[in-house]
Amino acid sequence: MIKENKRAVWVGLFVLIGIAILVVGILTLGGQQKKFVKAVHLTAVFDDVGGLQTGNNIWFSGVKIGTVRKINFFGDSQVEVELSVEESVAEFIRKNSKATISSDGLIGNKIIVIYGGTTDFPAVEEGDKLEAIMPLDTDKMMETLQENNKNLVDITNDLKVLTSKMAAGEGIIGAVLTDSLLAENFRTILVNLNRASANSNKMIADLSAFSVKLNKKGTLINDLVTDTSMVSDLRATLDHLRTTSESTEALTKQLAEISKKLNTTDNSLGLLLNDPEFAKSLKNTLEQTDSATFHLSKGMEALEYTWPFNKGFKRKAKASGN
Repeated sequence: MIKENKRAVWVGLFVLIGIAILVVGILTLGGQQKKFVKAVHLTAVFDDVGGLQTGNNIWFSGVKIGTVRKINFFGDSQVEVELSVEESVAEFIRKNSKATISSDGLIGNKIIVIYGGTTDFPAVEEGDKLEAIMPLDTDKMMETLQENNKNLVDITNDLKVLTSKMAAGEGIIGAVLTDSLLAENFRTILVNLNRASANSNKMIADLSAFSVKLNKKGTLINDLVTDTSMVSDLRATLDHLRTTSESTEALTKQLAEISKKLNTTDNSLGLLLNDPEFAKSLKNTLEQTDSATFHLSKGMEALEYTWPFNKGFKRKAKASGN
């Protein structure tokens, strides 16, 4: 009898411990799943949930705030996800917040991540619908990575071929790396370029100093640039020079016309300068005139001694002597 009572006590004790463990487990799971917390229910519609399941966690700013309540098909081929979010956190989630699907770790369970939202919009309320942003497709990412790996292998092979040719001295770069004479010539070119650069810098400095001198007050260039009265005087001088040039041009044209006329025989001077026969005739006339003048002078001297004029010349000589 005593043994049966002890057995009953032990059985009851184990049953009580089992019930206690069950209650603790239920409370623990319920606390993790937010079953005993007041919640606000939201929705988001995705084209593909990528393996998301009911009960998966919801994160906001790195904090777990709820669980996925239900997953339903929506429309033609979309999926509506019902979200159960703690009521105490709902006031921080705005109506323009977005929801996307992510992973808990690299290969962990799928989770819903709520992000974004501005204070310009009010907080979410029961039944609100968040904008769903499709996550990156991991399969497409893997395909892209594989393609990039292939390209990387091709690039590596090309680099291997290129470096082997360079090491063998092929091409310009290979020649530069292996030909000492070419390298020396290249070094000389660089020295000349440095020298030319230094000369250019010096020239620029000289030009700068010259520009400073030109901008110095009292110089001619500075006066021309800044003195308006000098500009007007210079403009007036240029106008006078232009007028003088026009007058000179007109005089030159007139002299050209006169010179042209002197080269013709239709005028006295032109005939005198250009007609040799006329010049010869004029010379003969002058010679004859000179001869006539000489003979006339001789005749006047002889006339002094002729009888009719003898008394007159004597009277004139006597008057001159007085």
